[in-house]
Amino acid sequence: MFTSVLMIEKALTSVDVEFVTTLHGDESVSFHVLLQPRGDQADRLLRAIDDIALGELDEARREGETPEGEEARSVGQQALDVSVQALRAASSEAEGRLVEDHPLDALKSLVAEVGADEVIVLTDPHYVEEFFHRDWASRARHKVGVPVLKLFSHSKA
Repeated sequence: MFTSVLMIEKALTSVDVEFVTTLHGDESVSFHVLLQPRGDQADRLLRAIDDIALGELDEARREGETPEGEEARSVGQQALDVSVQALRAASSEAEGRLVEDHPLDALKSLVAEVGADEVIVLTDPHYVEEFFHRDWASRARHKVGVPVLKLFSHSKA
């Protein structure tokens, strides 16, 4: 069985689930999902800049409505639960963890713990972070010791 660590920032859509579960053809895949709740101030500014770059001005205005603190964790746990259930419904093994601090440290630990064959980072585009190679995938490539595949979400959750 192929073992993938799937790092996400929001609930997987049905299109995303189909995409990641078919990446390896007929080979069975076990997913270990990591989700970090959104909501701190620095992330909000970067997300707003990304929204503007994509021409989504309404989305940029709504960034201030992103839950923070305990509310963000609750929303994140719901997104994680939905994602794990969707992967299982697609006949994959799946388990999930919510990440509260230092997502790349959690990623590195999980890769070692489960003996992962790869890391898949599935997010919306983050142009500012990607330009400066500060996005999760770029930083993970120097940390985890396994191939890192960067994919973009296919649709809004």
